[in-house]
Amino acid sequence: MGNNIPGLEQAYHFLFVGALVFLAAMVILCLIRAIIGPRIADRVVAVNMMGTMVMVIIAILALFLKEGYLVDICLIYAMISFLAVIILTKVYMGVYAECMQHKGGRILRAVPPKSESAQPGEVGIEGTEPEAGGIADILPDKKQCGEEM
Repeated sequence: MGNNIPGLEQAYHFLFVGALVFLAAMVILCLIRAIIGPRIADRVVAVNMMGTMVMVIIAILALFLKEGYLVDICLIYAMISFLAVIILTKVYMGVYAECMQHKGGRILRAVPPKSESAQPGEVGIEGTEPEAGGIADILPDKKQCGEEM
């Protein structure tokens, strides 16, 4: 990077090492947030932040080590991290829906309009009644559906 300027290579070295140490500390703090919560949404956001910081760490290592293949690994990790957050969110929404059904709440869903004056592509909203079985039956404690979510 700084082959023609004396001391610049060493400055880059300290900058990269400092950034890596800072990001490693931030990943550990996000891991703590993911473990203690207190809400599921906090945990999902913490996991997403950890994935983003790991991608930045891999990109810095690609510059530091001058290894181009690490950028490819970073892109693959970005796709996997994105899919993991989408799956976690989908699972969380399913558990939340089951909890609402268990509590006797109504879950809103889109339905086609019943009136003939409705425009094509227009949808209405109606509530669904709770059903028996599902994810709520395997929750360890039915009280988890309360204020925690």
